[in-house]
Amino acid sequence: MSDYFQHETAVIDEGAQIGAGTKIWHFAHICAGAVIGERCIFGQNTMVAPGVTIGNNVKAQNNVAIYTGTTIEDDVFLGPSCVLTNVTNPRSQINRRNLYEPTRIRRGATIGANATLVCGITLGRYAFIAAGAVVTKDVPDYGLVTGVPSRHQGWMSRHGHLLGKADDAGDFICPESGFRYRLNEEGALRCLDLDEDAPLPPDLSEGRKSYDDFKS
Repeated sequence: MSDYFQHETAVIDEGAQIGAGTKIWHFAHICAGAVIGERCIFGQNTMVAPGVTIGNNVKAQNNVAIYTGTTIEDDVFLGPSCVLTNVTNPRSQINRRNLYEPTRIRRGATIGANATLVCGITLGRYAFIAAGAVVTKDVPDYGLVTGVPSRHQGWMSRHGHLLGKADDAGDFICPESGFRYRLNEEGALRCLDLDEDAPLPPDLSEGRKSYDDFKS
């Protein structure tokens, strides 16, 4: 008996590796050679292609296809019907299977509903891609991008809140966690209170207020 859940309509090819506690829902297809970590969720009509590597606690909402050439780290959220690609200049008449362009989605990143990632880019840790955005270049850690093509609009905290103006000490404060963030000399945003690769403490891992509550 497997230590993951598979809905009766899901197809999991022999040779796929799936971690404990992962859930594969209606009409999903996990191809041979895919490697999926623990405690992931794959919604209705999702697909994971051969050679894809996915970390732990990744959530892929309905209608998401993850193609060969993609690497997804832990704690990534893929919104409904977001689009990933693996060839910049596809043609039906030309076989480019040996030329797939790698896309890397780093830990904790969020991709909004119906957003599109052009292949060959890296989304930084806790990057936030707005719904409907078309991303054509790398996004830095904690970067918020919106629009078509997407543009950098600011910074999002690890808890998913837009960080406003810095205080007198140069720190951006997350309204939910209280974590402080600061730009380093290279212009990269870093959390001062928790390493980017460290798990959240249990008391900060469950939301208790809506996004709008923090605006008031």
